[in-house]
Amino acid sequence: MTWITEDILVAVVGAGAMGAGIAQVAAQAGHRVLLHDMRPEAASQAIASIAAQLERQVAKGRLSAEAQNQALSRLQAVTTLEQVADASLVIEAIVEDLAAKQGLFTELERICKAGAVLASNTSSISISALAAPLRHPERVAGLHFFNPAPVMALVEVVSGLATAPCVAEALHAMAARWGKKPVHARSTPGFIVNRVARPFYAESLRLLQEGAASCVTLDALLRQAGGFPMGPCELMDFIGHDVNYAVTCSVFSAFYGDPRFQPSMLQKELVDAGRLGRKSGQGFYVYGDATEVPAPGWAQASEPQVECVLEGHLGPAQPLVARLRQQGVQIEERPGAGVLRVGEAALVLADGRLAWERAEAEGLANLATFDLALDYSKAGALGISFGPMSEQGRMQIIGVLQQAGFDVAVLADTPGLAVLRTIAMLINEAADTVLQGVASAADIDTAMRAGVNYPQGPLAWADALGLPFVLRVLENLQKAYGESRYRPSLLLRRLSAMGERFHTVPSILWE
Repeated sequence: MTWITEDILVAVVGAGAMGAGIAQVAAQAGHRVLLHDMRPEAASQAIASIAAQLERQVAKGRLSAEAQNQALSRLQAVTTLEQVADASLVIEAIVEDLAAKQGLFTELERICKAGAVLASNTSSISISALAAPLRHPERVAGLHFFNPAPVMALVEVVSGLATAPCVAEALHAMAARWGKKPVHARSTPGFIVNRVARPFYAESLRLLQEGAASCVTLDALLRQAGGFPMGPCELMDFIGHDVNYAVTCSVFSAFYGDPRFQPSMLQKELVDAGRLGRKSGQGFYVYGDATEVPAPGWAQASEPQVECVLEGHLGPAQPLVARLRQQGVQIEERPGAGVLRVGEAALVLADGRLAWERAEAEGLANLATFDLALDYSKAGALGISFGPMSEQGRMQIIGVLQQAGFDVAVLADTPGLAVLRTIAMLINEAADTVLQGVASAADIDTAMRAGVNYPQGPLAWADALGLPFVLRVLENLQKAYGESRYRPSLLLRRLSAMGERFHTVPSILWE
């Protein structure tokens, strides 16, 4: 299609927070924008809100007064749906209800010119279902912005069964012109982000149910070791447990009860109790001006250790060795199977097994496992679990990690600890999303970084860790729990066997 130019007329139907944000993005990109809402004065009020936001940007020096005036001059509130008839692109941003959206698209098809593209900002409803009642479903696609639309970079361009490829490509090009990071996705439950992100919440919810650690400790580990901007519990509080739980339930139902997406009874209890997070004043945390933020459960200070023996290679955790040396720990190297000897204790990178089971299987007395970190040279905290361990061994393990500058959290003996199991499950879901033809590996990584600010795309993370290691972790998790929830993706297994990586594999494998 050739209609993607700055002079095309754009219409946005729905003047709530998302609709207003999308209208602002289009106007600042140079388009005349018609904003309609069935509620009287809602569109005018939305434009007034946009004006106030632009004024704040001018005051902060982020926008010139001229650019502000130009953007506002392009916005027009309209009172009837018929007034959008000349728009080349109509973006729907109304309530998340299939019948309501189908009714609107049916009316838009009647009103709008033949070449107009009809796009939905839905975050969860099937584009194929939205387009089904129309005579020309090929011109319908998803254009899913993230909230707040003027700030968040990601846009998911979603194709239904009937969406014409040229429509999806045109919307992708338009979003890029608008300064966004667009990705292509096929219309399946959750699209990319809402599907792939489920394990980020689910694994911490399970660890909480199992009593492995407190919510504040888990959040600290995912931030300080995993590199995420927010921990899962504080993020669920920020989103709202009612919203987060509803999305999980929707994805779980859409996938016919696949255990990978099983909702948490713990989160349901929070919703039932009205503890929805920030907006209700309490969720996992209590909010208020005088409320103290609880401290993570860090281990008490122990005697520093200055000598260790490294047997073999620590795999993805090898950079930990350099950090220990920088902090004055003398390390003797010997052949072996990836064990750091600290006095009478042994420290190994977690691999999805219980520390007690691993100690027995590998004949390692006084064994502790430690968690994954995004960057061992910079991580501020590290989680560990103990298998059979003397009190002296516990102190030696904690002491050497504190000597390296880590805050140390001792978790109950749990397979995969906190960061490792979360990353492994994010990788697994991303792999299945590629396997099922929903999106490419590159677009999935872009979506997770631009849409939810992950420090690393999950499939790039898999490539860095090594696919055989990730596969082994998942197999061990599945064995530990005896659940199909942790079953490894066929694509992960296939690429591991081939010695390939997600971002170097020949494209023929996706076709």
